[in-house]
Amino acid sequence: MFTSGGIPGILPGMVASPHTRVPARHKPARRRCLSCGTTANMARRRYCSTECRQRLLAALNRRSGLLIALNIRYATFYFSDYMVVMDVLPHGEDTIYSFMLPRTPARQPVGDFCALSEALGKAWWAEQDRTKKRYRASQHVLTLATPADADTHGVIPYESAVPSVKGAAMMSLKFDRKDGNCNPATLKRRIKTAYREQVKRHHPDLGGSPAAFRKIQEAYETLINWARNPTFVRRSGFPDKWFYDGYAQRWIQPKPSLRSAGRR
Repeated sequence: MFTSGGIPGILPGMVASPHTRVPARHKPARRRCLSCGTTANMARRRYCSTECRQRLLAALNRRSGLLIALNIRYATFYFSDYMVVMDVLPHGEDTIYSFMLPRTPARQPVGDFCALSEALGKAWWAEQDRTKKRYRASQHVLTLATPADADTHGVIPYESAVPSVKGAAMMSLKFDRKDGNCNPATLKRRIKTAYREQVKRHHPDLGGSPAAFRKIQEAYETLINWARNPTFVRRSGFPDKWFYDGYAQRWIQPKPSLRSAGRR
């Protein structure tokens, strides 16, 4: 196992800052962009811009070849002001391997991730050229990481079932998606209760807008029709980390809505 600056899992030639620390897992005091970490003008947004989110997601997916070569089942990527971290769980193992790299001043996490990925890729190819064996190259790269103290739940994703009905209908009735996970009889009753609440506020006879009332009526009909045979879409991931699914061989952006979801 290689160590640098007293910190395990940092690649050779990468010097750790004396202030380096592993990013905190708790919710930050100020809302940060989940792609670049900025706190400027974030308000209630998850990302500072669509371009910022797409830039990191594209960089992660362009470099998924290494994870395929390492036979990775699940992986996560996250960062703090001091460090970027990629945790990986290979198929058939129950040990998480952590690769860490100190942040470079004035460089965004996407740049630090690219540097980490390129260093690991070079290490893999150097060992493959030396031994002419791909599995030996993969074993060598894993020795550059450190087995994490956390259990495998650190990379096994949260999973939730989300109603397949359009979100606009739920928004019009102020119907919480979590209320959709119940038996059909209870589901219909909750939809009707939500509908009555909105009618009291927006009915034209009570001073409401006719246009808003039409949307409420359409939303009610949509949800009631769906409740007769409710279907769901399964979503997996983490609320605060980028997640790699080795079965689909792609990265998935953080899903804050999974914060209270259970595991499979």
